Amino acid sequence: MEKSARKVLISGSTGFIGRLLTLRLLDQGCDVRCMVRRAATGMPAAVETVQGDMLQPLTLGPVLEGVDTAYYLVHAMSGGRAGFERRDREAAENFVAAADKAGVRRVIYLGGLGETGDDLSEHLKSRLEVAEILKKGAFATTFLRAAIILGAGGASFEMVRSLVNRLPVMITPRWVTTRCQPIAVNDVIAYLAGCLFDERTAGRTFDIGGPEVLTYKEMMERFGRIEGRNLLILPVPVLTPKLSSYWVGLITPVSPSVSMPLIEGLKNEVVCRENAIRDILPIRLTPYDEAVRTALAG
Repeated sequence: MEKSARKVLISGSTGFIGRLLTLRLLDQGCDVRCMVRRAATGMPAAVETVQGDMLQPLTLGPVLEGVDTAYYLVHAMSGGRAGFERRDREAAENFVAAADKAGVRRVIYLGGLGETGDDLSEHLKSRLEVAEILKKGAFATTFLRAAIILGAGGASFEMVRSLVNRLPVMITPRWVTTRCQPIAVNDVIAYLAGCLFDERTAGRTFDIGGPEVLTYKEMMERFGRIEGRNLLILPVPVLTPKLSSYWVGLITPVSPSVSMPLIEGLKNEVVCRENAIRDILPIRLTPYDEAVRTALAG
């Protein structure tokens, strides 16, 4: 695979996905610039770091100067629950204006799976809205849509881990029977990096998921077996996703500003509706149990 000598920007570089992607692109010989909101420690010596904030448009010029391809990995949920959709929208609009001015050629965006429609959670609606804003730019946008990402440090994974380890008996809403298609974080990184080197992915949207479609109940039960724990999960019709998000917020270490929108989105089925990316980037997809064991070992 041909290596890229062009400048690659990773926004959200200190996050769960950003850190792993930075290391992968460095290993593949890329010229990597990482955008950070404040001085960051622990960044690889080989990367260039530039401070910038998507909500501060005047800071984005130096960040994007000379960039060929930018990874858009930022989201506003960590800044507090109230108004995250507005912040996500404003950030994406600021980025598009600055990227067009800088002459960025490609953008690769990691968002969420979910059907369009009025019944989507606020979180999934916001992820799709960001994609539509990015597509209005002069650059070619690659949009990767993922469901739950299985990896140590990821919000969804850490929520499931906490529930399994702390609640041997769970009274849950009916969303536990909702289907999803979890994907190992290493597979997500492989797709993100692969898109950079394959121009066939430019300007296209792809669903990415693991090799198994599971309900959330099946995911928790299999996670429990791997951890040597027997779970009793009792779905009840009166517990709504919003109500369940409150007790999840009390039990798990994930910030409520992040966990509550994620929990409320569990009512929406998140399953790949097409698999076109597998023909372009035919990576080996990691089975669920193997992905969980790898995450727990890491």
